[in-house]
Order: sequence, then structure tokens, then C-alpha cells
Amino acid sequence: MRVLVACEFSGIVRDAFAARGHDAWSCDLLPTERPGQHIQGDVLAILGDGWDLMVAHPPCTYLTRAGARWWGRPGVRALQDDAVAFFLGLYHAPIPCVAAENPAGIISTRFRKPDQYIQPWEFGHPETKRTGLWLRGLPPLMATDIVTGRHPRVHYAAPGPDRWKERSRTLPGIAAAMAEQWG
Repeated sequence: MRVLVACEFSGIVRDAFAARGHDAWSCDLLPTERPGQHIQGDVLAILGDGWDLMVAHPPCTYLTRAGARWWGRPGVRALQDDAVAFFLGLYHAPIPCVAAENPAGIISTRFRKPDQYIQPWEFGHPETKRTGLWLRGLPPLMATDIVTGRHPRVHYAAPGPDRWKERSRTLPGIAAAMAEQWG
């Protein structure tokens, strides 16, 4: 399959699909953190390039409930509208199978509720980070390795300029489940 992993700089999901023999590409405005097939640029420009599956990770800055306290500030509504439009542009792309992920937030009210929520502890990682999946043409992910001793690692990430990167990377167990179950 031709797989596009939208808004991914880490290469984690791309590499999980590539390891299973798929022609997998990541695309992000940032360069990739690890060698592999990566398009640095605007993902909207390549949505019509014949992909079979897209896993999309649109930025959550103006979408997540965690930032709700800022939603009433001047100018935020326009940024939020742009973020929702970007999310919907990815979800409705001319690609047969699409998974768009984001934390709980405004997508649930401005579009619809996700098809499912997943947690890292369902895929071998002893931590919590509730993430919604909006699916089109794909089944919900099945848990692969439920673990105990759960903690919210991403919520306690150290402050700094790269904090958002640490919080946004898909964990390998989730990426492997996506590649195994959707590939």
C-alpha cells in the first residue's frame, strides 16, 4: 500500500508501516528526525497523489481541550477556525482510508465525536494520553498489550522549546498496532 503519514516529523508511524513492506512516506513542514521517505512541505499539496491510506496527526494547539482557557482571547477564534479546517481537509482527503488523531477538544463539537479513544497503556506503554481517532474506511484499533502502572508522562514533560515535540510523538506500540491492523 501507499501510506501517507501526515504531520509527522518523527518517522515513527512511517517506519512501522515501512517495516511491514508498505511504501510509506511521512510529510511535515519540519525535516524528519530519522532517515526514511519524507516530504518536507505542505501535506495539502500531495493529498491527491494516489495514496491508499493516510494516518494524520494535525497539530492540536488550537484544537485540544487542554488549551480551552485561551479560546476566548482575541485572535484565537480565527486560528481555531483554521485548525479545524485543516483537520477536516485531511479527514476528507481523496484517500480511501483515513485515520486522523487528536486529543479531546473542539473537533468533537465542530465536526463529530471520534470513532474511538485510545491510550498508550493499551499498546505496551505504561502511561496515559487519551487520544481520539476519527476513522474513515478503517476499523477501530484493537489493544495489543495492556499494561499496569500507568502515569501521565507527557503532562509532566520538562518545560522548554522542544516540549511540544516530546508530547506529540506517537509511541512505537501504537504505531506498530496501526501498521499491523490497518496495513
